[in-house]
Amino acid sequence: MGLFGFGKKKHQSEEALEAAAEENEEAVDAAENVDEAQEVVALPESSTEYEGRGDERGPWDVEDENVPDYDEYLDMGSYYLPFLKGIELRVKANRATQQVLGTTITYGSSSVEIEAFAAPKTLGLWDDVRADLIEANKDAKEVEGVFGTELALPVTVKGGRKVLTRIVGVDGPRWMLRGIFSGKAATDPEGEETKALNQFFADIVVERGDNPLAPRDLIPMHPPVAPAERKAAKAAAEETEQKTEIPGKPKGPFDSDQQVEVKTTLSRGPMFSEVR
Repeated sequence: MGLFGFGKKKHQSEEALEAAAEENEEAVDAAENVDEAQEVVALPESSTEYEGRGDERGPWDVEDENVPDYDEYLDMGSYYLPFLKGIELRVKANRATQQVLGTTITYGSSSVEIEAFAAPKTLGLWDDVRADLIEANKDAKEVEGVFGTELALPVTVKGGRKVLTRIVGVDGPRWMLRGIFSGKAATDPEGEETKALNQFFADIVVERGDNPLAPRDLIPMHPPVAPAERKAAKAAAEETEQKTEIPGKPKGPFDSDQQVEVKTTLSRGPMFSEVR
């Protein structure tokens, strides 16, 4: 199809994803019982440009001044996924290395595949990627969308049947977030599933990190880490740090005769098994 990073094998840990699902339900229930502290800004009407990213609406960067509180989001490494009642999460990973490559969110009869890519410091990436996709896929067409110019692309699935997909790209600081929408979310712009997944995509928080990456490289990901796991790991790290404090350790900067090294460890969650 000419989509970089498209069509890789999928893996997931049932135990990890079940825990994430439980966290999802708890987070949704909690949100329903608490007044919203942050006002959700509706997505704009379809157009050729997407304005307000980082100020009024997402996808967000962790360094954006108005980034929403994502403490209760699911941590995937390169981005944090918000919670939406009724969704199913599938994790895409390399079969040989188990390296996580992306996620697919299913909601009703619709889905969106999400990947985050490194981008140049000064220029966006989506315009170039879109041009490459059009060149590689003669059936691809540019259309106006809520995230600006997007692509409508028919793809052939098993059995030879053709389905329509929407390919969306949003540029952020040194990253591009891409979403491939399918099902009703690709064909019914006013449908409930489309609006829900559009908002889900807009609520994602991206963490580019400081590692040097070439443009179009996937930003490194890891297996899903639920909020409770993050909090437990943070508490464990703080406890370890306290235990490793050295009695009589001098205060202030060290001179050439004083050298102390303190190490802490942070464990990761389980890896993924294959989804069939």
